Amino acid sequence: MLRTGILNPQLNSLLSRARHTNTIVIADRGFPFWPQVETIDLSLVDDIPTVLNVLEAISANFTIGKAWMATEFREHNPGTLLDRFSRILPSIVFEPHAELKLRVPAAIGLVRTAGTAQYSNVILESA
Repeated sequence: MLRTGILNPQLNSLLSRARHTNTIVIADRGFPFWPQVETIDLSLVDDIPTVLNVLEAISANFTIGKAWMATEFREHNPGTLLDRFSRILPSIVFEPHAELKLRVPAAIGLVRTAGTAQYSNVILESA
């Protein structure tokens, strides 16, 4: 029985299948459903967990090479939240939300959170 780290078996499985340059989406509660992308729904109630909570949890064992976020995130959220994301993500590429969503079909999985921070979705590339 796992006693530390990621306890969710589906999330553990997804992370262990990620190889070099594979991408994983960590999305807020309002992100669209993508039928062709494996989805793990971790949402419970508003902000439990958030995208940032999931990033913090997986960063101990998942090597993030690059990350993409929507430019709109910076416009709709306080700078302190961006600072928290920046401490975890080594290299964030910002692009319009519509362009970010074009990357989703290539992802090997999508993790849905209950995050309410607008445009807090992130696409992670495994290093």
